[in-house]
Order: sequence, then C-alpha cells, then structure tokens
Amino acid sequence: MKKLIATLTFASLLFCQAKAQQYPTPAEGDYVVKNFQFGDGSSLAELKLHYTTVGQPKKAADDKVTNAVLIMHGTTGNGRGFLTPLFAGNLFGPGQLLDANKYYIILPDAIGHGKSSKPSDGLHMKFPAYTYDDMVKAQYMLVTQHLGVSHLRLVMGTSMGAMHTWVWGYNYPDMMDALMPLASMPVEIAGRNRMMRKMIIDAIENDPQWKGGEYTQQPPGLTYAIYSLMFMVSSPLQWQKAAPTREAAEKFLQERVERYRSGLDANDMIYQFDASRLYNPSPHLGKIKAPLFAVNSADDQVNPPELGIMEKEIQKVKNGRYILLPITDQTSGHGTHSNPTIWGGYLKELMAISEHQN
Repeated sequence: MKKLIATLTFASLLFCQAKAQQYPTPAEGDYVVKNFQFGDGSSLAELKLHYTTVGQPKKAADDKVTNAVLIMHGTTGNGRGFLTPLFAGNLFGPGQLLDANKYYIILPDAIGHGKSSKPSDGLHMKFPAYTYDDMVKAQYMLVTQHLGVSHLRLVMGTSMGAMHTWVWGYNYPDMMDALMPLASMPVEIAGRNRMMRKMIIDAIENDPQWKGGEYTQQPPGLTYAIYSLMFMVSSPLQWQKAAPTREAAEKFLQERVERYRSGLDANDMIYQFDASRLYNPSPHLGKIKAPLFAVNSADDQVNPPELGIMEKEIQKVKNGRYILLPITDQTSGHGTHSNPTIWGGYLKELMAISEHQN
C-alpha cells in the first residue's frame, strides 16, 4: 500500500454523516483473571476486567469467530463511552460501517478504568503500577480466553486506545485484519505530552490533602489536575464558539470542571496518566502486518502535526498510511477521534482493502 498523507475535502467530511440508528442492545460482563502477572513482576490475585459487547459472534466452519471488532477507549474513559449518538449512532446501526447486526463489537474497560479493577477499589497506591503493555495483555486475555475470539476483523481505539492499537499491532501481528489508531503517535511519550501528564500527577500528589492516597474525600489537587487535562484535550476554535463572552467562558469552565470531578478519582487518575511512561512502539513498528490507517486531526494539541513525527514513523509500517484531518468547523481538537462523521470515509476504505487479508 502506498504510504501517504491524506487531507480531507469538505465533501468527504460529510461523507459518512447519518442519523443515529438503532443497534442491538449492548450487553455487559466481567472476566476475572486469577493471579494476573504485571510486567514489573507484581501480581494481583484477582484482576476484574469489565467489558461491553454489541452484536453476536459469528463462526466459520472451523468454529472460529469471524466478525469481531475491538474498540478501545481513551484515558479516564470506559467502553460504554462509545455508546453515544455521535459514535455508535453513526457506526453500529443497520447498514453503517460497523453494523452490529453484522459485527461483534467488543468494548473493554481497560485496567484502572471503568468497572475493571482499579486503585479506588481499595488498594489505593498499593495497586500494581500497570503500564500500557499490561493493559493490552489483559485485553488480549479477555478477547481470547474469555470471549473465545482468536482473530479480529478490526482493532481500533481513541487516544490511549489508539496507542493500545499500535501495541496490539506489533505484539499480536497475526491477530487482526486491520488497525485504526485515532489520535496518537507511535513514539515515546515525551516533550509537552509527558510534561502535561506529569503536571496532572504532581497536582494531586503535591496536595497535602491527598494524604499519600489515603484521602476520605477527593482532594483539591484533583481540580488542579483537571485544569491541565482540560487544556490537554481542548479545541481553541470550538471553545471560542461555545464561550464567546467572559461570562460564558467562566460558566463553561465551571461546568466542565464539575462534570470531570463527578466522575474522577485522584488515585485512579495518577495511575491512568502514568501508565504511558514506558510506551514506545517506534522500535517495533516493522512487526505490524495488517493494513493500518493512523488518523490525527490538525487541531489536536496532544499530537500536534508540526512535530513531524508521524511522517517519519509511518514509513516503518509496511502497510501503513497517515491521514491528517484539516481543521474545520466540525473538528474538535483531540476529541475529533470520537466523531466518525469526519473520518468514517477512511474507515470504509480500510475495511474494504483489508477484507481479504486473511
């Protein structure tokens, strides 16, 4: 496949727009792994992995599942976060790209997130210091050992889930037909990206009321960590449109902070943002076999295109392609990763060219 950088036209931005349609009722479940071993040698007697599925597995004559799609969420998120009118409503409905009447869609909660095992369950800062490799290992066990899926039609993810997609690609290169990381880079987390993550961690740990992780109510440092997180994923254009006056801006800020605080835990957040510390796919990209479309948005402040990283790294991927979405009224910075009305045309192309890979 020719390696290139593609730019969307206004017409193609509208290509995949569709009204939200119904899809099969999602089902939730748990898989408990006994004595899960982490990369640093630590272990957990019982690691609970929560997941959501949409659709039913279909099997070939050899009893192998042929229609499984794995989609992984971003930092602080969970699998059910994809069940929105914007995401699922434009992908999972009848006749849509990932029609859940045709595909078996798997939405796991990563370690430390959602309803999977996490520090706030009780271990606090004694919880194993998991990494992205540990999280992907757990996802692999969930998919293969619990759900009985030995091959995936598509592996995709947003933000942290996109970084997990790269790790899946080189750790299990024969496992999938196609890969689509949305909003990521396949290199070590460094520069401003790591600084922002360290700022989030320090804002909590430097707060005396954090009490080494043994707080009884969320410490004020969590709010300061949220400030950093908000700017990390912000969209100047969309925020200006949403808050064009001083009063509107201050109200917007207050509402966003309150919404974040209602769903976050300080210890969990420390672990979630530090889990990327050893992530670095760059030396392993040559192992990836399946067609891979890496999609970023030009207004993504987490993965700014001016760094020139993707142009270099995608050359290491045999069947890789880098797609840079231009800034438009529809893009929303880092959050563009969850808007298939913008990048759906590329997903359609990827599914078509990978249909007969295996």
